Amino acid sequence: PTAQTAQTTSPTTPEASEASQQESAKNPIVLATTTSTQQTGLLDYLVPIFTEETGIDVKVVAVGTGQALEMGKNGEADVLLVHAKASEEEFVSEGYGTDRRDVMYNDFILVGPKGDTTFADAPNDILKGFEKIATEQLPFVSRGDDSGTHKKELALWKKLNIEPSGEWYVSAGKGMGEVLSMASEMQAYTLADRGTYLSMKNDLDLDIVIEKSEDLFNQYGVIPVNPEKNPTVHYDEGKAFADWIVSAPVQKLIGEYGVEEFGQALFVPNAKAE
Repeated sequence: PTAQTAQTTSPTTPEASEASQQESAKNPIVLATTTSTQQTGLLDYLVPIFTEETGIDVKVVAVGTGQALEMGKNGEADVLLVHAKASEEEFVSEGYGTDRRDVMYNDFILVGPKGDTTFADAPNDILKGFEKIATEQLPFVSRGDDSGTHKKELALWKKLNIEPSGEWYVSAGKGMGEVLSMASEMQAYTLADRGTYLSMKNDLDLDIVIEKSEDLFNQYGVIPVNPEKNPTVHYDEGKAFADWIVSAPVQKLIGEYGVEEFGQALFVPNAKAE
């Protein structure tokens, strides 16, 4: 039996029940998500609660949003939690996902060396900041991994008609946590999501240098993968996770996450009531 049938079949004996539980443990649903949701600790917090409430085990695969969407297209994931809305909507319109719903948001920030005053004249203008970085060839570390953060960075350069290149521009091809550590060591700038930065702040020699620009909004969405494209996906369980994460009690948990440890929530829940 598949993990899906293990969840829906009612065993008639204790032995069958135990076998069903073992099957579920062997075949968890795959949640393809971004490194930011994993590295902030949010999923370490939420997933065990989901499993306890539903009996559905979850394997979290944290990659860039682009790679997560590819996993969905290839039937390698059952549900996606990602943050590149235009790409997500395209994924659904092409039939790879059944629907997309808002879950939560935070924002992107530009971080740089502690005490840096390079952008003191425009602390809320990310386009002006990026233009200055390119013009003065200030050291910048890019995710370079087709993640949601990387997509946002590329969109900012595109708005400015700038194609970044040269020794000052380092394309890391790594997750957010690793890139923040690189930027800290190099005393360089990088675009980051606020949640990951706050969760690592005490270990970094970096400050926020530009924030709260209208171009830096960072929305996350959840998408169950369409079984019509890939019959092997565990749609019922994937949809169960999607329904669960947008439910009012879980939205409350998301809004509380980080407040005690970091002094502010790392994500703002904004799922629409259905």
